[in-house]
Amino acid sequence: MKFLLSSLIITLATAFVVQPPSVDRSSLTVLFDSRRRQKIARRTEWYERRGGAGGTTEATQSGLMTNEASLEYVKLVHPDTGATSEIYLFGGVVTSYCSDGIEYIAVRPDAKMDGSKPISGGLSHCWPQFGPGEIQQHGFARNLPWTVESISDTSVELKLVPSDYTKKMWDKEFAVKFTVALEADQLSTKMVVENTGEEGWTFQAALHSYFTCSSLKNLEISGSFAGKEFLNKLVGDDGEMQTEDREAIIISEEYDRVYKGVNDPVLKDSGKGKA
Repeated sequence: MKFLLSSLIITLATAFVVQPPSVDRSSLTVLFDSRRRQKIARRTEWYERRGGAGGTTEATQSGLMTNEASLEYVKLVHPDTGATSEIYLFGGVVTSYCSDGIEYIAVRPDAKMDGSKPISGGLSHCWPQFGPGEIQQHGFARNLPWTVESISDTSVELKLVPSDYTKKMWDKEFAVKFTVALEADQLSTKMVVENTGEEGWTFQAALHSYFTCSSLKNLEISGSFAGKEFLNKLVGDDGEMQTEDREAIIISEEYDRVYKGVNDPVLKDSGKGKA
């Protein structure tokens, strides 16, 4: 079975305090449709290359590798299931999780994989700031090289520490560790932030996550949404705070929302039979 690529972006942002330690419309329609078809064809080809068409994914060797642009990444391979994951040192971003021939993580087809700009897609870090603010959009963790602290066939721990680049915009002492573990039936991540200086400071953290899906009509996002406030960015110029009354989210129109206090979302895709 073939799936036409769509992508869903789920963002959960949390703040922390760390203490020391006249127009021819028919012509426009034809042009738009032509571009749309080209985009669908490119994304479908990309999706099938990443295992989206089903079938068996060949288990390859795990370890530290480089892509065609000489950018380093870690490949994890589960010895029992053959599931794989790829984590780039640049940005500390997970770009692939493939299990049973199904790719779960989306990366834009036009993403720069040479280190010239943050990788568009994957499980992208927003740290120490989510969105706009005092420093650059979404912080700096996603556009800096992380170092490998430890590595095995099924897990890797990456680390990010201050540099001259970070101190120019955010002069704090810190150590961030990000662990990715490939288990038999899931991929798990853990982020630990340590204050290595003398002064307390605040930060925000989020994984700006891109997931492949079979179709929007097959998606349901369950979790503790009922009664929670969310910012609906599509209302007015600055958005509007609203309250969710549903237990599960069905996307039937364009969405751009930020939910507060929802830490247990589960993306269910009936087209894949996976969650």
